[in-house]
Amino acid sequence: MQRKTMRAIIFANGEYRDPLRPPVFLDTVLVIAADGGSRHCQALKVTPNILIGDLDSTDPHLVASWEESGVEVIRHPADKDQTDLELALLLAQERGAKEAWIYGAVGGRLDMTFGNLTLLAHPLLKIPATLICGNEEVHLLRPGDILELDGEPGETLSLLPLQPGGSRVSTQGLQYPLDNEKLEFGLTRGISNQLTDPKASINLESGLLAVIHTRRSSSKEVSDYETE
Repeated sequence: MQRKTMRAIIFANGEYRDPLRPPVFLDTVLVIAADGGSRHCQALKVTPNILIGDLDSTDPHLVASWEESGVEVIRHPADKDQTDLELALLLAQERGAKEAWIYGAVGGRLDMTFGNLTLLAHPLLKIPATLICGNEEVHLLRPGDILELDGEPGETLSLLPLQPGGSRVSTQGLQYPLDNEKLEFGLTRGISNQLTDPKASINLESGLLAVIHTRRSSSKEVSDYETE
């Protein structure tokens, strides 16, 4: 029976903050290890469906073991124009994922962290992708996008324009609401807003906008689970 992939969970080779765990919902999730993200899978006792990358950061014995157990291993040359996470994210979309949650995308090298953040704006990416690090989640909005968030009153929400020309934004459920107002690129007006309701919405009318939600605790916790 074909796997009904609704959400992809991708492990990258950056920092993974305990005690948070990714949600794995049986056959509704595609789990991808982007090369060195395999170490997070090992730590969580999660066997991915796919391992992808140049595999220079993955133990060869683990690769062989996973491959023998049925994990799809997609090898790429080390001399390539895409990072392992970029390959994994585009593969998730190709395999039918409707959204992607990315763990381990920050920490370590600063250039890799910035590169991973900008991947959310990939021109070929048509599905929503969220970077998750501990109790922080990063979303990226394009013109016309409306982001609906669940949280707790008092949680921090920051809005960061990512393009010259700024971002025109409308919000609901925030302490400092915006009504078709422009956040300028390079200024910090959108930092440290707060939720006033359990639900908030951000409507981006123009520009490119990063939304960073800092939760008091994670709602994305599950027990260990090994994928089929």
